[in-house]
Amino acid sequence: MARAGLITHAPPRRVGVAAGHESYKWWALSCTSLGMLLAATNSGTLIIALPNLERSLHASLLALVWVILAYLIAATVLVLSAGRLSDLFGRKRAYVGGFLLFALASLGAGFSTDATVLILWRILQGVGSAFLFANAAALVTDAFPKQQLGLAMGANTMVAAIGLVLGPVLGGALVGISWHWVFWFNVPLALAGAAWGALVLHELAKPDAIRGLDSLGTTTFILGLTGLVLGVSKGGLSGWDNPVVLGGLLCAVVLLPAWVLIERRTRAPMLDLSLFENRLFAAATAAAFINGLARFALMFLFVFYFQGAQGNDPIMAGIKLMPLALGMLVASPIAGVHADRHGSRGLAAWGMLVTGAGLAAMTTLEVHSPYWQSMLWLAMVGVGSGMFNSPNTAAMMGAVPAHRRGIAAGARTLLQNTGAVLSIAFVMAIVTSAVPKATLFAVFSGLARGLSVAKLDPFIANMHVALWALVGTCMVGAVVCLMRPRRAQAHTREHVEEMSYDHA
Repeated sequence: MARAGLITHAPPRRVGVAAGHESYKWWALSCTSLGMLLAATNSGTLIIALPNLERSLHASLLALVWVILAYLIAATVLVLSAGRLSDLFGRKRAYVGGFLLFALASLGAGFSTDATVLILWRILQGVGSAFLFANAAALVTDAFPKQQLGLAMGANTMVAAIGLVLGPVLGGALVGISWHWVFWFNVPLALAGAAWGALVLHELAKPDAIRGLDSLGTTTFILGLTGLVLGVSKGGLSGWDNPVVLGGLLCAVVLLPAWVLIERRTRAPMLDLSLFENRLFAAATAAAFINGLARFALMFLFVFYFQGAQGNDPIMAGIKLMPLALGMLVASPIAGVHADRHGSRGLAAWGMLVTGAGLAAMTTLEVHSPYWQSMLWLAMVGVGSGMFNSPNTAAMMGAVPAHRRGIAAGARTLLQNTGAVLSIAFVMAIVTSAVPKATLFAVFSGLARGLSVAKLDPFIANMHVALWALVGTCMVGAVVCLMRPRRAQAHTREHVEEMSYDHA
């Protein structure tokens, strides 16, 4: 259109919709789902490649375990700082930055020449993941009305389950090319996530008025948790009287209680302990920790059961792991919708019980057990996890006021990932104790095909002990789920909290 000799142009149309648009919640969900897909797929591809990594990089068994643990510890410890930064400076900026950092670390990890270098790159990957984990649930909770949170969290969990389905099979195929591609395939996916988030996300939350970061608390927790995990993971291999094991456990005993005291006295704590005054939030976060403790080591354990004890190649092992993710894929959205209508308390408890039943059934597996048994029990654990995860996450995030959702999402991930870290460390300590070193090397390198059943029996027996420990953990988790208030009580308390914040 021309006017007074000038030509005006309409502003270019941006991708997505305005923040107040009815459809914005689905655009936000597409971004967070892409982050969940990246994290879940990366986890599955790497785990399936562990035996190949041990052979290619000549890594020790402890170093192999720490390729997983270093990433989890970094993501766990820094997720609260990442959530804090996002509450202060914006969730969109932090989320997009997490994608970019993850892409850089994945590129570097693929060029690693030994296990030590790989572990360093994995730490940087964990930092990037911390920004993704801390902001995904908060971005979804900002965008969706409370009565649809279960559906949204179920969709995110369903996407994560798709990643878990694809990850092991994709990992097996990538290992067939070269182990380097297990990391390099993340790069284009992470860059696409950064671009998509930059285009469609909006900042909906007001910045937190309380400024500052808790560097003392963060450092104390890093040292305490690392000492605990190092001591537990090395204890099964080197003996519990090893000086490094004793030093790590002593460090944990001193520093972790000190961390709690620091958090109570700090003006801007790493973990705001006042969040746990809400009974619903406290019970749901405790259940998330127990769920991580009970379930996370399972895929790690079964990779070595299939590739080591049963002698499968990486692709076949990946295919055999699929029922775990398929069970989660089917159950998660159904559970989310059910929780929106009927509450999450009973459903989360039943999810823990179903998971425990599947784990108990796995103790019947032997070296030459038919696959249909593994398939059935893995699917049962997946269904139980789907029943638990999305309702529990929706309950947690709906229990806090909007301006605290970033730190609440960080607290959820902190406790769940702490459970996951300890899960691998404890399971490894159980599985590696009293098993001959030659047998362990053969199993964890995927080279046990020629070993007799008698030589593999100690590994299988210890695997059963570890599974029974996880069953007991699930039973405790079910009890904790039932300790949360019923839905009507929770909603009343949430309404009072929101009203008090609005009037503040």
